[in-house]
Amino acid sequence: MHKFVFHNDRILSLREVRLSPGQAGLFNGWGLFTTMRIYAGQPFEFARHWRRLSRDAVRIQLPLEFDPDQVFARLCELVRANQVQEGCARIYFIYNKVGFWCSAEEDLPVVDWLMYTTDLLTHAAAAHLALLAHGRHAASPLIGTKVTAWLNNVWHLEQAHRRGFDEVILLNERGEVTECTSANLFCVRAGQVFTPPPAAGVLSGVTREVLLETGAEAGVPIEERTLLPEDVYAAEEVFVTSTTREVHPVARVEEHRVPQVPGPVTLRLQQAFREYVRQFLAQGARQPAS
Repeated sequence: MHKFVFHNDRILSLREVRLSPGQAGLFNGWGLFTTMRIYAGQPFEFARHWRRLSRDAVRIQLPLEFDPDQVFARLCELVRANQVQEGCARIYFIYNKVGFWCSAEEDLPVVDWLMYTTDLLTHAAAAHLALLAHGRHAASPLIGTKVTAWLNNVWHLEQAHRRGFDEVILLNERGEVTECTSANLFCVRAGQVFTPPPAAGVLSGVTREVLLETGAEAGVPIEERTLLPEDVYAAEEVFVTSTTREVHPVARVEEHRVPQVPGPVTLRLQQAFREYVRQFLAQGARQPAS
């Protein structure tokens, strides 16, 4: 985490930020967040992130009464204060005034707004993925929302790390493939690309969304389809996408070796995504969309 943090109405040093045990949502996970890539000092696809935050706020009944133009402007100020050229930013909205264990402190806003920036994580050239049954409950009414109650994800990721894997594919209660704890999953077979649909229990990432829109233009259309573990094992190429990984090849799933790492389709989509980023930066940072 970098030196300066934004909290509600101003940029503070990390030491100055005060959070209260009376912020109910802070401890029960009633909040939202998003992780955004910074390229050449510019936040990438803020508008897509904001649309998802707005949608999720409605679902979890969090009053997101912030102007996206203001959030975008303050984020840019924070990026400049921390002198970030290549990195990531996180935006959090925490519901303070909800539930039984909330504080009577008068200076607490209904929703706390926090932002910070970090360096990019380092990833191996190709990922090794574990597989976990019952890692995702697709029938949950909150499925697909990026809430701050993230223990299910980080705990499963830690167990995968202890087994020597980089990430873990989560299966839902029907035994279907969903995604990894912080990345979406794609399989390639006979030149066709497949990724699990939202109904499987998928949180649709921004990188995933971009690929679904631009894949056909790159000559690689992507189809949302229900996938089972045997579909992953039979794939000629497997890759994951996320804010920090972009389009990242997979070398192994449990003890099954992926034949082509990275394969030609993965490389084509890597190039297509990088071209999308290049064009985005050439146009300048796009403004928020309501």
